[in-house]
Amino acid sequence: MMKRFRKKLRTLRERHRLSYRQLAAELDCSHAHLIGLENGTHNPSAEFILKLAHYFKVTTDQLLEDDQDV
Repeated sequence: MMKRFRKKLRTLRERHRLSYRQLAAELDCSHAHLIGLENGTHNPSAEFILKLAHYFKVTTDQLLEDDQDV
């Protein structure tokens, strides 16, 4: 589970044409944290996963389950 999370996050961010800074402002986090999530050096909290799902209008399962696409 979550092996594809970072790729899904990048896909969603790029699909919505958002920079790291723009998305960070929307999610009330640092752009460095987003970069770390996409690079695999940070792990998302449950609260952050919920914020992402709500913002991008996807399910948490779509973000977390490797067999589901966004």
